[in-house]
Amino acid sequence: MSDGFSAGTFWRWWSAGTISALGSAVTALALPLTALIALDASAFDMGLVAAAGYVAWLVIGLPAGVIVQRVPLRGIQVTTDLTRAAAVLSVPLTWWTGHLTITQLVVVALVISFSTVLFDVANATYLPGIVDRDQLESRNSLTTATHAVSQVSGPPLGGIAVQLLGAAPTLLIDAASYGVSALLLRSLPARPRQKPDHWPPVRAMIREGWHFVSGHPVMAPGTWAATALCVACGAQIALYPLHLVRTLEAPAGLVGLLLAVEGVGSLIGAALTPRLTGRIGSARALLLSSVVCVVGAIVVPLGSGIIGYLCFAVGSAVFAAGVVLLSIITRTYRQLASPPDLLSRVLATVRFVTWGAIPIGGLAAGALASLHGSRVALLTSVIAVVCAPLVLFCSPVRHLHDLADHPGSDPERDRDEPVVVGR
Repeated sequence: MSDGFSAGTFWRWWSAGTISALGSAVTALALPLTALIALDASAFDMGLVAAAGYVAWLVIGLPAGVIVQRVPLRGIQVTTDLTRAAAVLSVPLTWWTGHLTITQLVVVALVISFSTVLFDVANATYLPGIVDRDQLESRNSLTTATHAVSQVSGPPLGGIAVQLLGAAPTLLIDAASYGVSALLLRSLPARPRQKPDHWPPVRAMIREGWHFVSGHPVMAPGTWAATALCVACGAQIALYPLHLVRTLEAPAGLVGLLLAVEGVGSLIGAALTPRLTGRIGSARALLLSSVVCVVGAIVVPLGSGIIGYLCFAVGSAVFAAGVVLLSIITRTYRQLASPPDLLSRVLATVRFVTWGAIPIGGLAAGALASLHGSRVALLTSVIAVVCAPLVLFCSPVRHLHDLADHPGSDPERDRDEPVVVGR
């Protein structure tokens, strides 16, 4: 194993993320239901709670890489898990005393959001140090598949828990999951990290990460393609429930099943990624993934009645499979092609750009849907999806078999050209 770590190290790391992800999937349903059921929240209140869950990527997405580089990885993982556990736990405790408010739910969503940004960057930075380079793609596929399973199973489990326990008490499940995750992560070995005698200015470190990503001939087009897809993902997050309920007039039970199909598509995409990259090469698989996304996005809003349900299910599953395929390939490449001292900043920069586009896409799609309906808005979002293959096919990626074939993709091989902070 990488750096002498045992296989058990990875499985404890994976178990922590799996338990936490399942709890988070439950909260994704229980938190808005708490606002609706316990507090009779308005549509504007619901929008505030939802927006609070994304805003952290726009606020600290870039500095997160610098923060993660300057503090112990295991320490920040455990700390952010415990912070999220305390935030979630405060909701049922306050609800039992009769003092729960929408303001508190917004604050809780913000705390979870900011903690998750730091946790995700640290977690992704930790992984390359505990697995061998040739296993990294398969391990990323496994974690993505696990997340997809959580997407499929979490909401139904949350719905059952809400019926049995009530909306606010159900959040205790997520608080417990963060606590278990923190205990597992605390048991992991600390990764030794070299620290300079003097840290460069934060702005210079952020700029260096940004320049590395934006100037990289392979990493940059992968990032811009992912950003285009995230704009469409934001539109889908905002409009999928509205489209199913008001445009397709689907009953509530069917809405849950149709939304869960997206997780099935993600699971299929994660399972197919190692086979595809092994058979046709990671670069060609990346190009294929972008085309698959376009097909799925076009199919989603077509038809009405039973045909509309079928188009939605097939389209959302195909789009999700394409997104996951692209995500795993580009994430693995970033982890392999980034110099170790830049990795956390590279990951943070990409997340800032890509995930920061999600609320933008959601707001734009919501505004368009209010004027012309969800079908028109979803079809319009296809324009953003089409930008993904356009960017990739116009980049050096189209000439490669594997992304690693491009010169400069191996930081170990290129160590003779040191990176100067702030250059």
